[in-house]
Parts: sequence; C-alpha cells; structure tokens
Amino acid sequence: MKRIVSLAAAFAVAAATLFAVVAYAGQAQSTATSVKVTIKGFKFQLSRHSAPHGKVTFKVTNTSRIKHDFKIAGKKTPLLKKGQTKSITVTLKKGKKYQYICTVPGHSAAGMKGTFKAT
Repeated sequence: MKRIVSLAAAFAVAAATLFAVVAYAGQAQSTATSVKVTIKGFKFQLSRHSAPHGKVTFKVTNTSRIKHDFKIAGKKTPLLKKGQTKSITVTLKKGKKYQYICTVPGHSAAGMKGTFKAT
C-alpha cells in the first residue's frame, strides 16, 4: 500500500512539473516584440530596425494627412487615415531581412520603404 501511495505521489509531482514546463514554454513563444511605426509624410519612422526572431508586432500610426498602409512579411494594415493606429503581428525567421513598404501606388517609390532584420 505504501508503495502505491509513493508511486502516486511521484506521478503527481512529475505531472505537475511537466505541466509547468509546457505552460512556461507556451508563454515564452506567445510573447511578441513590439515595434512602433510612425508615418510622417512619405516616411516611416520605426522605433527599431531589428528585433529577435519570432513574433513581432508592428503598431502603425499615421500622422500624415494622406492615407497610407504598412506591409511586411506578407501582412499589411488597412489604409490608415490621419490619427488612425492599427497593429499587425508577423513571425520573422532568424537572420532574415524583410522589406517593408506602403502599397499605395507611387508611395514606395517616393521613399516609403525600408528593411527590417530578424536577429
């Protein structure tokens, strides 16, 4: 009987430990790096130009009177009017460089583009 109780206790401790490790790993993977993107005229101003690989959230605010969007790694914001803010989250691969642009015709040619690096 004592052996059964000891085995049950050992199993409970192992299960709790495993659950804690899985829960922690899930939290670590879901945390995204945040990058603020401000649109001024025909320029993007990013709070940083690189971030650790994994999930990165770009919080984009348009301060220009002209409508713009922001596209990176296959995702883009809707067209933003002055004062609007939208966020997009992408998953970036280690060591890769990603082009970002405004997709409104002529805007990237006017300078609304750049490169972001995942470290």
